[in-house]
Amino acid sequence: MGPLEGVKIVDFTQVVAGPVATMLLAELGADVIKVEYPGIGDITRTSGFSKGGLNSAVLNCNRGKRSIQINLKESDGRKIALDLIRDADVVVQSMRPGKIEDLGLDYKTISKINPSIIYVSLSGYGQDGPYSGRAVYDPVLQAECGYVSLQVNPEIPFPDLMRTAIIDKAVAWEIALSVSAALFAREKGNGGQELNIAMVDVAISFLWPDGGMAETLLDEDVEPGTHLSRLMNMTETKNGHIVYFAVTENQIKGLYQSLGHPEWFEDTRFATREARHTGNNNEILGTLIADAFREFDTDQIAQKLHKQSVPCGEVMDVAETYSNPQIRHNQTFFEWEHPTAGKVRTPRHSTLFSKTKLENLANAPLLNEHADEILNGLGIEKSHRDLLKENGIIP
Repeated sequence: MGPLEGVKIVDFTQVVAGPVATMLLAELGADVIKVEYPGIGDITRTSGFSKGGLNSAVLNCNRGKRSIQINLKESDGRKIALDLIRDADVVVQSMRPGKIEDLGLDYKTISKINPSIIYVSLSGYGQDGPYSGRAVYDPVLQAECGYVSLQVNPEIPFPDLMRTAIIDKAVAWEIALSVSAALFAREKGNGGQELNIAMVDVAISFLWPDGGMAETLLDEDVEPGTHLSRLMNMTETKNGHIVYFAVTENQIKGLYQSLGHPEWFEDTRFATREARHTGNNNEILGTLIADAFREFDTDQIAQKLHKQSVPCGEVMDVAETYSNPQIRHNQTFFEWEHPTAGKVRTPRHSTLFSKTKLENLANAPLLNEHADEILNGLGIEKSHRDLLKENGIIP
């Protein structure tokens, strides 16, 4: 029984950001109804890695939900949607600005029939402005918001994408956080409200604590510093790659010691932060460090660095994370049998509550799987459902 038990959410989103947000809320106990389009439904249902009518994208973004397909272009379909929303606590939608108004499912309309609704309007750039009508996905925002420019290894000086939907997932956590806060505010008597969340705003906010260091203090007499991204190092070993992050003087001394070169800390070019950033000393040191790492097997140098309390980790592929001893100890993953998709492995909810028990959501909906159940709940009898099917309102 999660903390959001009894909260009803109607979810009109698809792909990653919105679906992951509502899945997080489902993990916390909410009843989430996923409204999908006629035909293929959520477009991620066609993304491969599939078996038995489900694929990994649906499983990773939609566990714990119920699915129904509704043709929202037809008035009878919109009536069903309004009936679903009438007693809902939360609506989440991610249609392009203007489209939801055309359907008559916008906040202004919904709040008249359900004044206590928490209504999330998710957009790429905002509800208005010069880019508001543009289509956008995660990698585009990575480019526009500075993420790509920071993906530079000093040894390989060209930028690259973060090849995971980092912004989509940051947006998902922002939605879940904001919805939870709005529900709490409603309990305190503040009523329902609309939450306008633009992915571009979340992207900037998520980047800024470290990525915006050089752009925060604006006066001309600001003392220069080192961008954190320049302190993040991935380097080659004898049999692989390792990431290390040596920031403090003790960590840098430990790095030198681990590599078998304690004398570097006595070298006036490398002994202090100021010296390392004088002239091309940092470049010289970087070459020496890279050459030294190539003399060690990854596990060997990792153990040396750990003994010196220098943060480091072997570069592993996603499949290898399951064998990580700490991840196994934490029971981060759980496995289960899906009736059609077979054996499945997914992560649990990442927060462990000391008193509130969360259940692992060992299910994700097949397309339109819960239509009859949901429509029955609205009092729509079979004869009426058959008519709706004939008219193309539901499959």
